[in-house]
Amino acid sequence: MFLQINLYRPPSKFRTMKKDYDEKVVNLVRSGSRLHRYFRGRWWHPVKKEHQQNNCLVVFFFMLFVGALVFAGWINESIFSVDSYPKSILTSRKTRRPEYPLKCNQNQTQCPGNYPTAYNPISRGGSSAPTCPDYFRWIQEDLRPWRETGITREMVEKGRRTAHFRVLIVSGKVYVESYRKSLQTRDTFTLWGILQLVRWYPGRLPDLELLFDCDDRPVVQERDFRGSNAGPPPLFRYCGDDWSLDIVLPDWSFWGWAETNIKPWQMVLKDIKEGNKRTKWKDRVPYAYWRGNPFVSPTRGSLMTCNVSDNNDWNTRLYVQVTLHKLFQDWVQQSRQGYNETNLEDQCTHRYKIYVEGWAWSVSEKYIIACNSPTLYIKSSFYDFLVRGMLPLKNYWPIDDNEKCKSVKFAVEWGNNHTDKAEEIGEAGSKFIHEDLKMEYVYDYMFHLLNEYAKLLKFNVTIPKGAVEICSETLACPTNGVWRKFMVDSMVTSPTDTSPCTLHPYDPTFLETFLEKKGNLTRQVEMWEKEYWEKHDKKQ
Repeated sequence: MFLQINLYRPPSKFRTMKKDYDEKVVNLVRSGSRLHRYFRGRWWHPVKKEHQQNNCLVVFFFMLFVGALVFAGWINESIFSVDSYPKSILTSRKTRRPEYPLKCNQNQTQCPGNYPTAYNPISRGGSSAPTCPDYFRWIQEDLRPWRETGITREMVEKGRRTAHFRVLIVSGKVYVESYRKSLQTRDTFTLWGILQLVRWYPGRLPDLELLFDCDDRPVVQERDFRGSNAGPPPLFRYCGDDWSLDIVLPDWSFWGWAETNIKPWQMVLKDIKEGNKRTKWKDRVPYAYWRGNPFVSPTRGSLMTCNVSDNNDWNTRLYVQVTLHKLFQDWVQQSRQGYNETNLEDQCTHRYKIYVEGWAWSVSEKYIIACNSPTLYIKSSFYDFLVRGMLPLKNYWPIDDNEKCKSVKFAVEWGNNHTDKAEEIGEAGSKFIHEDLKMEYVYDYMFHLLNEYAKLLKFNVTIPKGAVEICSETLACPTNGVWRKFMVDSMVTSPTDTSPCTLHPYDPTFLETFLEKKGNLTRQVEMWEKEYWEKHDKKQ
């Protein structure tokens, strides 16, 4: 009997009956009907002993009957699942969204038109949207040079001299006009990131046009745009400094650095989180660790003089990733082998980690701070979009660039003598990265920056003759190997169902207060260092 029911597939008219029956059962169970209330206990009361057996038999056969119908496929078993209750009952229930994965075919010169062009958030909207992290406050400050005048076509074109490409967003579609190739695939993965932003918030970005420079150092010097030559170019790049006006956007490595086999940020975060669990902080090697290429900048070269030697022990363990003699050969060889030594989660083994800038800011910054060990942050002339939200003695320990060795040695000595406080700094820095730099916030930062930028444009955005439409398929499908893999791994397959975080109103006073506090905390550390070395020298 049950075997026949299990194998039998009802005709279409009976399947329609089944659907109607499912709906009736759903209404019966969910609406608080007599049957529902019976099992909930509203009608449950003591019965006479002689009726108990009959009631049990009725319940038994009813459940047996329902089970048979479920087994036969006549009733969808999900109606009895807790997860199927209305959202008002279980607010944490997640809605299944349609996904649009990468689809490659022989002709990838045109973009498919199946991805949604509208955006309908169902949560985190309105007043419930969280406030953006404090580093978002710098968006308005980066755009301050154009706050009064707006941005004209002439201003944009001034940045053409060093730009690698022009990006346009028109009616939700992305176009690019390329001028020159960047180092490695920085340009490709930067464009990939912009495409994923558009997929994350479809239909939410206004028409806009910008120029992007993929090189390291900022080039729009403030001193060059004063008086009659005012009106600097709004040139985007990965970092800035106190003397330049370049606009800072998240770097390409958030979507993966293929040449060094560093995975997309969302995956790296998970790996480092697991790596942090392997060794408790107080059980880690009680020295300051750094590993990298010391030949890209003088400040890195001078850091190597702080390594442990027969004559001095500066409480450091410094490692050269490449040798000068084989710099190019090692780069090529490790690129071919996939940089097996760049498993960042395996480098959370020391109590302290050193951050030092490269030719400009260094991509390594976020990976180092995420490692749950206090970051000994050597003073840098450059900043990326995130570091401006961090404070010394809270998220990192400041290191004097002019006295690296002494400064690092004191930091390690202080931390090993104040382990609870040192561990707290490491955890706060790591928390900042893992919570305030989640990929969702990276997209929110890009979203708000581009929206605020677009508000300043004083010209109509038009697609130039040399521009071509790009999409995920046109960028990813022609590639292969780790480049394709990282694009697939970091691809947004469906729009988010949440709204962007709420941007702070522009408040220069807050930024001034923040910078003053940052300076005071740095000077506090410098004073501690000075006292330490004065006592140390008297003992000699």
